[in-house]
Amino acid sequence: MASKVLVIGSVNGCFKPLLEKLTKLQSKTPFSFAIAAGDFFADPSKESTENDKSLAELLNSKIAVPLPIYFGIGQHALPQAVMDRLKTTDNGEVCENLYFLGKRSTTKTSEGLRIVSLGGVLDPAIAVGQSKDKYLPFHAEGDARTLYGANRADILLTSTWPASVQTGSKAASPVEPLPTEEQCIADLCARLKPRYHFSSTAEAFYEREPFYHKPDESAPEERLLTRFISLASSTATSKAKWLYAFSIEPNATPSTNVPPGTTASPFAIKQKRRAPDTQGYARFSNEKGSHNSHRNKRQRNQPPPGPGECFFCMSNPDLATQLITSIGTETYLTTAKGPLTAATTFPDLKTPGHILLIPLSHSSSLAAISETSARQSTYSELQRYRTALNAMLTTQAGNKLGSVTWEIVRGRIVHFHWQYLPVPISLIEKGLVEAAFQAQAENNKYPSIQRRDIGDGVGQGEYFRVWIWSPASDMVSDKDLKGKDKGLQLVIPLNPDVRFDVQFGRRVMGQLLGLDDRVDWKDCLQSDAEETAEAERFKELFKLHDFSLKE
Repeated sequence: MASKVLVIGSVNGCFKPLLEKLTKLQSKTPFSFAIAAGDFFADPSKESTENDKSLAELLNSKIAVPLPIYFGIGQHALPQAVMDRLKTTDNGEVCENLYFLGKRSTTKTSEGLRIVSLGGVLDPAIAVGQSKDKYLPFHAEGDARTLYGANRADILLTSTWPASVQTGSKAASPVEPLPTEEQCIADLCARLKPRYHFSSTAEAFYEREPFYHKPDESAPEERLLTRFISLASSTATSKAKWLYAFSIEPNATPSTNVPPGTTASPFAIKQKRRAPDTQGYARFSNEKGSHNSHRNKRQRNQPPPGPGECFFCMSNPDLATQLITSIGTETYLTTAKGPLTAATTFPDLKTPGHILLIPLSHSSSLAAISETSARQSTYSELQRYRTALNAMLTTQAGNKLGSVTWEIVRGRIVHFHWQYLPVPISLIEKGLVEAAFQAQAENNKYPSIQRRDIGDGVGQGEYFRVWIWSPASDMVSDKDLKGKDKGLQLVIPLNPDVRFDVQFGRRVMGQLLGLDDRVDWKDCLQSDAEETAEAERFKELFKLHDFSLKE
């Protein structure tokens, strides 16, 4: 069923007359919700007794908000009173029916529409990483790249224009000086392919012709269209258009027809070609290789890479974004670069299924995350993703496949992560998976494997851990978030002075599955196009279980 949506240009604190107008509109033509583009509140640097009074009335529910309104951050900061209110609420509700989207967020409405929002202007002072302040009107390129994990958007909301948006357009340009344009916003739009992209200017209204994005190989006939619209401020003296109403149906099938006047996309995603990484902090590093004769003393004494150089951090400009398949609040998923398994390994999946679960936090282990709440929420979401992946296996393969998940916690690890791999259930039920890890550990003269649950690993020192999960297993174990079996948990405690092969988990599973020729990830590298296609196939399989698409 289609939803009627109303978009409003910058309100600049004059919300009292606006809400009165919306009340009248809502009585005649009910809207599902409204979105405030630009600045909803007045600039706090320009003090006004009248603004302060209106704001107090709004926060105290003395001014009615007639329908749900979502707002983000525009060109200036939020008022202190609004920030104070937001610090006391978990759902971003400022008052009844008024909701803060956040400066960088993905929101799914009750109607099933997905809104992606990035507020503020680009801060050139943030060379790497993301903006840390939730309420200041600045973002970094890393903030835009983080939103790639949203995968798609029905509505994209930004306070600045995408660079080159007028390229190929015959629509009249606004008379006023053009607003700030950013390449990272253009790249974000090209990545998410939103159905609507809204922004706001001060005095002018601008609507570009719809443009279509390059079709995906999986659906060559589909033409995903984006409509870019920038609304004037509701207080504009020019009386330019500042309200925009439209109907949109969630999960509508993309059209194969292109409306008259539609142009090609003015954007193109620019990706650097990455050379295969051989450093010890790469996706599938080999610790033995990191100490060979090719690394001199100066290299060994170099400090570990920071977030800007880390191959798992969103702030790295060379992050392999084509591998990303899902992004949650604390963690994200990627398909593996150089996967151990191939698309033909598990016929029921038709995709390798080798997945990495990666925390957004640049930490060497869960225990290294200093804030208890952040550590607990990260561990909880990692387990939630693992449970969802297991559910996907059950959906696609019934009781044919179980899974093995492993992690390594060592001082040399720069950015910890979990590796997830499907495995035939027969190998689990016969005890061959556990036996393979035990045998390899004995061969390498590692400490004995222990059957025990170590939770988030705090206080455990260094270790290797593996979960062995089977949908039909009666293994004794504890339960996870929703009562489903966590699986058998095996732990090898590691002395910091003992050399440990960081390929251990991959090596054991490669030998067990008869994939000895794929143990080295560099022997299994794919092109960018192949990686993109594999990630898209996996996303299609996982979408029914991907909680990030439902929240």
